Formats: sequence, C-alpha cells, structure tokens
Amino acid sequence: MNLKSYGFQQKPNLAGKLSNLDRVEADLLQARAAIRKAVNGKQTQDIDYVPTGPMYHKPNLFHRSYLEMEKRFKVFVYEEGEPPVFHDGPCRDIYSMEGIFINQMEMNDKFITKDPEKAHVFFLSYSVAMMVHYVYVRDSRAYDLLRITVKDYINVLSEKYPYWNRSHGADHFILACHDWGPEVSNAVPNLYKNSIRAFCNANTSEGFKPVKDVSIPEINVRTGIIDDLLGGPSPSKRSILAFFAGGLHGDIRNVLLEHWEHKDEDIQVHKYLPKGVSYYAMLRKSKFCLCPSGWEVASPRVVEAIYTGCVPVLISDHYVPPFSDVLNWKSFSVEVSVNDIPNLKKILSNISPRQYIRMQRRVGQVRKHFEVNSPPKRFDVFHMILHSIWLRRLNLKLHDDQ
Repeated sequence: MNLKSYGFQQKPNLAGKLSNLDRVEADLLQARAAIRKAVNGKQTQDIDYVPTGPMYHKPNLFHRSYLEMEKRFKVFVYEEGEPPVFHDGPCRDIYSMEGIFINQMEMNDKFITKDPEKAHVFFLSYSVAMMVHYVYVRDSRAYDLLRITVKDYINVLSEKYPYWNRSHGADHFILACHDWGPEVSNAVPNLYKNSIRAFCNANTSEGFKPVKDVSIPEINVRTGIIDDLLGGPSPSKRSILAFFAGGLHGDIRNVLLEHWEHKDEDIQVHKYLPKGVSYYAMLRKSKFCLCPSGWEVASPRVVEAIYTGCVPVLISDHYVPPFSDVLNWKSFSVEVSVNDIPNLKKILSNISPRQYIRMQRRVGQVRKHFEVNSPPKRFDVFHMILHSIWLRRLNLKLHDDQ
C-alpha cells in the first residue's frame, strides 16, 4: 500500500480557523499516522478476522488501514439523477458489481453521510451498464449519447455544489463493470484525469492508472446469491491439470484455443463443453483454472476459480488484478504472458505439489475478499472495494482555496 501523496498539496488556512475541508484533512492525517505506526507494531486483535500470511503484501498495514476506514470513512452520494441509469444497476449478470455496489453503498448507514461537508469522497452513482441498455443506440458503436449523459450529470453537480470544482473531481469516484466504463469516463477530462475510477476493465494500455484508479473483480452473480458457487474438493481429488471453456472472445482466447483445444488431456481447453458436462464441476476437478482476457482484460473466471478452490492462471499483458495493493497475487495465482501460452503445460507442471498445495490453500484464505454478501460482511468484496477507494483518498491531500 502506497501512502505517498500526489496531486494537490495541503496548505495552512491563513485565517487561523479550521475550515470543514481542513477538518476532513486533519482526520485523514490521523489515519495516516495510525497506519504508519502499524508497520512494525503488534498485530491488532479483531473479533472477525486478522489478515496474516503471504497472501498480503503487508498484513499489519492492511488491517490497521481497514480499521481506520471503518472508524472514519464517510461517503456522500449525490441524490441527483433518476433510476434506472442513476442509483440503480444490474445485479444478476456479468456486470453485477455495478448494481450490487450501488445498492449496498446507498443502503449503508455506516459509511454514508448526508452532510457533504463531512465527506471524504463523493460517489457519482451512475451505471454504465444501464446507460448502454437505455441510452445506447444498439449496434451503433457510438458512445456519444453515453458521454453526453455523464457530461450533463457532472455539469449539474458542479453548478449546484462546490465540491467537484474544489478538487477538480479528485475526491470523487465512479464504479463501472461494463467494458465501456473507461471510454465513458472520457466524457469529462477531470473525471478521466483526476477522479478515482473503480473498474472491472482495469487495462493499463487503455489509461487505467493503479495509483489513482481501482481494479474491482468481475463477478457473474446469475441468481443473486453465491452460496451454490462456493467450495471445492481437496488437491488430491483434482485430476485435471488446467481447464478453460469459452468462446472466441478476443485475440488471447484465439491463441489459447489454437494451441490447446483438444490437444492434451492435461490441459482441458474447450470452445464449448460437451453436452451434459457441468462447467462448475470442471472447475472443481481442476488444479489450475485458465483465465485469459477476452476483448477486455477482466474475466469472471478469476472469481469463479477462487470460489471453487481452483488456482487462477491470469493470461493477460495489461491487467491489474483486483485489490493488488493489498493482495500478493503471486502467492495464490499464476501469471502467464500471452507469448507463453504455448508453454502452459511446462509452466504449470513445474510447480511442485508442495507449492501447489500452498497456493490452493491460500486461494481458500483470500476467498472471503471476493464474496458477495447481502447485507455486506466485514472484509468481503463490498468492503474491499471501499477500502481500495479509501486508500486512494488517503494518498490525496486537498487544500481549501477559499
């Protein structure tokens, strides 16, 4: 976790009185100090969960930061905008995180504040997936109406409230799981350049900046609950070395299918599964689950693998995995470059049984951070997304120009 500030620098209020923004910044200053003390301190006790182990870059730091977030973090949600494009989103498809997060954020008494003067961040509560459904002209590939919608929305907020202009959008955040989230954020230069953008499509080749943006997991919650997706057998009962099933959705998958489809019993790669074969049963039979990027970098297969206890194999050249400022993905997943797809069997076979067992165990340990709960539970995916936003706000210092 990087606690180095960027962007705006804090300067003293010459009148000698603390403005509301000064108070917010003073609160964050105390949080930063408490987190720094945790670097070499004793692990804080916690009734629910104490993060430990190599799955975390710095478990003490993460835990203290998380506790400081619970203690202090306040989010103001603008009330402007009408559903379904605003304050709503899908909850039962590949873009589920948009609707789930919006709903859980706006229903959350712990982190929501009705007083914008007390807010650390401001949530721009729109859904790109719903815009595509209700505003986009089908098959046009034209983003103009989507961009206009966002531009008009921010113009309304910037004219009605002082907060967007005060920080040039730097203490505002959006969340989108739709592939076009980054493209729509281009509608307003300061939204793209300054704001915290929480995206499933965390593609560094398309302008995603890990220092200020947030990578969130793509979770396909088909039924609205995940209980039937969780769990899998022990390593000894997983007979398949690696598994993938999916259509020709992007160049990386084309390469994967070309090299491995029906070529090797150990590397089970399918464009379409045989009739009667269960996708989730195959995940549970496999040691490693291949997660190649499609047309965009994110894939729901990453979380599906974690849910079923299968070690994810991330195949992409530009993807920033979720929560990677906290989670050490190398300890529980395998990263393979696109150029190394022909060497997949060699790479995975060279992982010793002992090392694999450790990785598989760690997959089970980090699973809680990807689970969707209603209502949310501590350390679950909702709280991890919020914590990632909290970290970006900690890295930002604003000053009051008034």
